[in-house]
Amino acid sequence: MTGLRRIDPDEFAARLDSVLEIYTAAMKPPPEQLSGRQAIMANHAAHPGFTCLFAETDEGLPVGLAYGFHGVAGQWWHDVVHRALTDQFGEKKAYDWLGDALEIAEVHVHPDHQGRGIGRALVRALCAGRRERTAVLSTRDQPTVARRLYRSMGFVDLLTWFVFPGGYEHYVIAGAVLPLAEDTDDMGR
Repeated sequence: MTGLRRIDPDEFAARLDSVLEIYTAAMKPPPEQLSGRQAIMANHAAHPGFTCLFAETDEGLPVGLAYGFHGVAGQWWHDVVHRALTDQFGEKKAYDWLGDALEIAEVHVHPDHQGRGIGRALVRALCAGRRERTAVLSTRDQPTVARRLYRSMGFVDLLTWFVFPGGYEHYVIAGAVLPLAEDTDDMGR
């Protein structure tokens, strides 16, 4: 059995090793990227409206996490995506999606615990009760379980085949109006 627990920015910082363990198991990044990723995650905890949830076993072992914050100008992801949306669709669409948004920065479930609804529960709980108008995120632009999950929760593609500055992988930028709609049956079965 797994339960969700909200953690504050101080506990998040103190448990960054656990966060990185889950991230590494789920994403399998090159080892040389981990120290940079750790610094980025630590900085995220200082953003306005930061909220983090751990999915934990009955013994308190974290097996999943999701966190996000209120996106504002001056944050790297926000600025890059705002510029790309503006360039492709105009300032109004960029503002409609990013002007009052929960930016979902990370959602990861340890591979040993995937397929049990933990990711869905984390995203739903992270978005529940938020005052922002929209939720936005980026995920690999591939037919992954994560992409199908987000679609089933009402996220729509805003940008596809997007490469972040300095990167090489293709991402989709997706958004949903809050509160999230009821799930659809688009799980790719």
